[in-house]
Amino acid sequence: MKLIITDLAPFSIHVEGEYQLINPRGTIHPCTGCFGCWVKTPGKCVIQDGYESTGIAMGKCTELILVSQCCYGSVSPFVKAVQDRAISYIHPDFVLRGGEMHHKRRYQNVITLSAYFYGEAVTEAEKETARKLLAANADNYDGRVKNIRFYKSAAELENLIL
Repeated sequence: MKLIITDLAPFSIHVEGEYQLINPRGTIHPCTGCFGCWVKTPGKCVIQDGYESTGIAMGKCTELILVSQCCYGSVSPFVKAVQDRAISYIHPDFVLRGGEMHHKRRYQNVITLSAYFYGEAVTEAEKETARKLLAANADNYDGRVKNIRFYKSAAELENLIL
């Protein structure tokens, strides 16, 4: 299953196969760092606002797809807030991977990570930052980067097939 996290509402990109879409549909509250998703309700955020099951959804996906405006080489505030609220995807315990300390995976799935950024004036430096950030996210999720692309506008994404 593909899990698509996007700041686009409405979402009009064609998706092949089974997928779940997380896009703006009300207020998302920021992660408070309470660790409730790790100790009180493992895998599920304790904040009840419609975005509390993102970590569980990540545990069911094989591909995580981010479709976002590129903001200074990162994802949009909405997409970042969803990612923050999905910290329950990983386990609080640590392991060494590639000589670095990372959190263990909570679930057995291995995620491939793709990002499709849009924005009119995205610089080469911002693109490089985005590539590094996506690679770091993949390391933290114990997954791998599949694809990263940049588009001038959200309208250009309408011909994309995910």
